[in-house]
Amino acid sequence: MIERYMQESEIENIDEKEKEIELIRNIINTRKELKNVDKNFEYAQDELVDYYIYQMKANQAKLNYLIRMAKMKGITVDMINDIKYTLLNEEEVG
Repeated sequence: MIERYMQESEIENIDEKEKEIELIRNIINTRKELKNVDKNFEYAQDELVDYYIYQMKANQAKLNYLIRMAKMKGITVDMINDIKYTLLNEEEVG
């Protein structure tokens, strides 16, 4: 329980800009996950069909929530694209 509290207090110490960047990263990663699940669903058989349907619904619900949060914070698509390109450049360098 103490560890959980410490993690939450660390999150509270992050400034607003870092929170926005983390939200944008989550949106980008969730979109990637949703695309991957969609590709896997195309080739799914038997019980995996249900699994991938569940995964698509879960990722779509998560994405809807994150986008709603971004709208409330005034984050625009341009900001998301800027962060996306920054992250891609960091991956290429690193």
